[in-house]
Amino acid sequence: MSERERVEFLCEGVRCAGFLYRPPSLEPAPCVVMAHGFGGTQEGSLAANAQDFAAAGFVALTFDYRGFGESAGEPRQVIDIRAQHADWRAAIAYARTLPEVRPDRVALWGSSLGGGHVLAVAADDPTIAAVVAQVPFLVGFPSKVEGRRPVETRRLLRALLADWWAGKRGRPPVYIKAVGEPGELAVMASHDAAETVALMSNATWRNEVAPRALLDMALWYRPGRAARKLAMPVLFSMAERDLIPADRTRPVVLAAPRGELRAYPCNHFEVYSAAVRPTVVADQVSFLKTHLLGFEEL
Repeated sequence: MSERERVEFLCEGVRCAGFLYRPPSLEPAPCVVMAHGFGGTQEGSLAANAQDFAAAGFVALTFDYRGFGESAGEPRQVIDIRAQHADWRAAIAYARTLPEVRPDRVALWGSSLGGGHVLAVAADDPTIAAVVAQVPFLVGFPSKVEGRRPVETRRLLRALLADWWAGKRGRPPVYIKAVGEPGELAVMASHDAAETVALMSNATWRNEVAPRALLDMALWYRPGRAARKLAMPVLFSMAERDLIPADRTRPVVLAAPRGELRAYPCNHFEVYSAAVRPTVVADQVSFLKTHLLGFEEL
């Protein structure tokens, strides 16, 4: 197991907490900056992936967004897309100051909402060496979520609007569950989502979130549009049975000039499972070795 060190850096004057995973070699190495998706934190599957990347020869830097996990920031559990982009930029800048990191070989890795963030952030930073977008949020929400009845959708919409209005008036967030079983008031209400979370070991994760960010994700946030601007290699690790149909996401992947696609016979949440994750990570390691170290795993 690679060495792990708790680190901190500032974003707009607020402390962000991270972990630095070092490879066995003492020479400066390429670095993979990593963060999770909607309401996630840097423990659980993210930590496991970071360990795997470090074992493969990379420095890995994980971090919690402000307001989540071990990072400072108030209010808690509120997703602010533009603020999270700033967190990414601060993490990248911090990584480039580390003596064990080759500053010209910094890659980004994000999953789900974080998988959309890495595309948007890399589009504004052509010095990023490579990008891995795992089951990324690309093109907005599906018009219909399988298993969610209209009455449940209306409950979620009411909670979203109540939280959005609370934010506009400077009041505390109106929280709901991030993950729940079918029928529960939750951002992701499915047995697959609930089962995935139950199997993860993540003491810093809280199953509550302010749903106001869903409005931004529905109305204007389309990080997939950045794909055509990316000059660096980009790996899209996609689930064949993801929440968004492949006919909507495939054009985004094809728009990336140096995009590569790996698709897996699973749903959005199974990509984190013990049955699927090792294959996904092996492909990601091969991609990163090819583009950051100049050779493939044999």
